[in-house]
Amino acid sequence: MTPLAESQLLEALNWRYATKKFDRTKKIPAETWAALEQALVLSPSSCGLQPWKFIVITDQAVKDKLVPLSWGQSQPADCSHLVVFAVRKNLDEAYVDRFVARIAEVRGVPIESLAGYRGMMLGAVNKAAAGGYLDTWQTHQIYIALGQFMASAALIGVDTCPMEGIEPANYDEALGLAGTGYTTVVVCPAGYRAADDKYATLPKVRFAAADVVRHV
Repeated sequence: MTPLAESQLLEALNWRYATKKFDRTKKIPAETWAALEQALVLSPSSCGLQPWKFIVITDQAVKDKLVPLSWGQSQPADCSHLVVFAVRKNLDEAYVDRFVARIAEVRGVPIESLAGYRGMMLGAVNKAAAGGYLDTWQTHQIYIALGQFMASAALIGVDTCPMEGIEPANYDEALGLAGTGYTTVVVCPAGYRAADDKYATLPKVRFAAADVVRHV
């Protein structure tokens, strides 16, 4: 792999902004979307458990239906691809075993050789469940995937807008998630900014590095 130049990284991150107005006539090419979808799949998570489902919506009728469930914001309808980030609630032993089986399959090792790792993961999951913070812990993982998706999109010239201003329970109902064990956390429209989105050219406002970065 050839590392990206530091200047290219910063250029992409400065170019990125929370897009308020998408050009609904511009669609993300299939090969570009395939790369972004793999960026989602490759997202890191605690213990590698991947407690999520990414619902990708391109059907215009479905996107239109989600606008009223998004505080009236138009980005879900105007974007090319809408990604709904849903968390897997109540992780249990069966879920851990499914992940262990996947490790064995991908790496070509006996399941028995993963007993120690299985025990560690199950212990962490059970401790979190007993402490009442299991779903909170797993929900935090969603934002790791969201951040990776947004940064990846910026690096290949695709606009995004993270949105928590939604009605998660109604999203679940509209998308058939109720009763599946998954529930909506946050959504992220992706596509291309409209030429007249005034926010695209506004300077980024960030605290100085000295105010937010501490070297020890």
